[in-house]
Amino acid sequence: MGVLNAVNEWFQSQCDGDWEHDYGITIETLDNPGWSVEIYLYETELQDKPFEQIDEWNSDQDWILCKVENYFFKGMGDPKKLERILSIFVQWQQSET
Repeated sequence: MGVLNAVNEWFQSQCDGDWEHDYGITIETLDNPGWSVEIYLYETELQDKPFEQIDEWNSDQDWILCKVENYFFKGMGDPKKLERILSIFVQWQQSET
């Protein structure tokens, strides 16, 4: 299964008639340039799941930061990192710990 399909399935599994009205997924561009992904975790099975922050800064053109704080999965990265950000979320979401 591809990364987009996995994110889509996770999103659909959260939609219960209420959650999707208040929470969801936001994907935006950054002006430095890059990507920003926020996935709201409140009232999901992930809201208290431990996540080890990923912070890789190789250069202004090669960087990624993923963390969980205040019930959000937050991923940011250079213009080539959108798929990796989503992959990190999916791998964490599907992991046992």
